[in-house]
Amino acid sequence: MRLHMVAAALLVQVAGAFGAVAPAAAGEADVVGVEIRPDGPGLWCFDVAVRHDDTGWEHYADRWDVVGPDGTVLGTRVLLHPHETEQPFTRNLSGVAIPDGVTWVTVRAHDKVHGYGGREATVSLAR
Repeated sequence: MRLHMVAAALLVQVAGAFGAVAPAAAGEADVVGVEIRPDGPGLWCFDVAVRHDDTGWEHYADRWDVVGPDGTVLGTRVLLHPHETEQPFTRNLSGVAIPDGVTWVTVRAHDKVHGYGGREATVSLAR
């Protein structure tokens, strides 16, 4: 069993030496700006700027989320392609329903290799 674990560790090291680590060089996706505005009763529009060193279809920022204080995802903007020559880039999402009583939300970005983990933004809702 121990030999199997050592062999698996060596396989990961060898894979890294041949490029498996290279796509991760782009790092995590960071939220670098958020603007919000009312979009109807109980609805909000979010303009979100994301920074990520997209390297192509295998490693790019592929979405961002609006998350409530309790961790509930209130809205997701799916990003359908890499933005290699447009950094940072801004996309919007309208019609995000924010429950009564929620006074702030977090905006987080996601990339195809690292998932979540980059810089997030906390946004106060002026009601």
